[in-house]
Amino acid sequence: MKWNKLGLVFSASQLNLSWAQISALTPTPFVLNDDVVRVYAGFRDSEGVSRIGYADLNAHNPQEVLGVSENPVLDVGRAGCFDDNGVILGDVIRVDDKIRMYYVGFQIVKNVKFLAFTGLAESSDNGETFQRISEAPVLDRTHGASTIRAIHTIMFDDGVWKAWYAVGDDWQEINDIDYPKYNIWYTESDDGIQFSKPGVLCIDNEGAEYRIGRPSAYKTEQGYLMFYTKGSTSGEDYFPGVAFSGDGINWTRDDSKLGLTLSESGFDSRHLCYPRLFSAQGKTYAVYNGNNMGLDGFGLAELVEW
Repeated sequence: MKWNKLGLVFSASQLNLSWAQISALTPTPFVLNDDVVRVYAGFRDSEGVSRIGYADLNAHNPQEVLGVSENPVLDVGRAGCFDDNGVILGDVIRVDDKIRMYYVGFQIVKNVKFLAFTGLAESSDNGETFQRISEAPVLDRTHGASTIRAIHTIMFDDGVWKAWYAVGDDWQEINDIDYPKYNIWYTESDDGIQFSKPGVLCIDNEGAEYRIGRPSAYKTEQGYLMFYTKGSTSGEDYFPGVAFSGDGINWTRDDSKLGLTLSESGFDSRHLCYPRLFSAQGKTYAVYNGNNMGLDGFGLAELVEW
């Protein structure tokens, strides 16, 4: 793949809102109509707690921000619930006359840094606000997934709901700091709400990697394509890769085909992570985070060659 990087497009620090002071975590584009691409993301307050808002991009010129959400479209959960200390994306998909948002809810507990499980909310006003379908996760902890079970891609395909998600069960200490260890799994659901079928390990860590996640899967005429982000025990790198599959379950990694690179300076000079595709006006783009998991906001790149 070859890309034309277009730079930093959106920064939450421009908003001057108490709930959205820094970051635009895991940006997730959703084509609202022919003229607007809405990018949902996690905006963090002064304490680092993320709430989900959006920035609307001009579909004819995605470097132009048309507007932003003044209030969270999804706030943190009620105290004591699995999402009471922050929410990030997830995935967003239109279902009939509603829009579903699969999100990752964070909870602070005593003996590990956090827990992260999958919630589901729906919008009846074309994505302006979302209401939880339950205060409980739709994908909760299970044996072998005690700390993380986070859906990042879902699609209705071949008559079933297919989901790719991150699973975490342990921690990696790097320079006296604990980081979550996780890998990528796949499961199916009859309705996209109940996830009772067993999961299948799709993509595991290799070599010095200790985490690989944020699976962004797409179905193309040639099969399935997935972007993900990985980190190694060096503690320095956090960078995407790409894999290919004929069935969405068995994957072949080929990170050399990604094509994205770090910039010499600026918001994505040390890290580049969480690329997510969208198409607008006959062109294909990726939104992505840069240094420190999107501390400065999200950037944009145009795909010029597959």
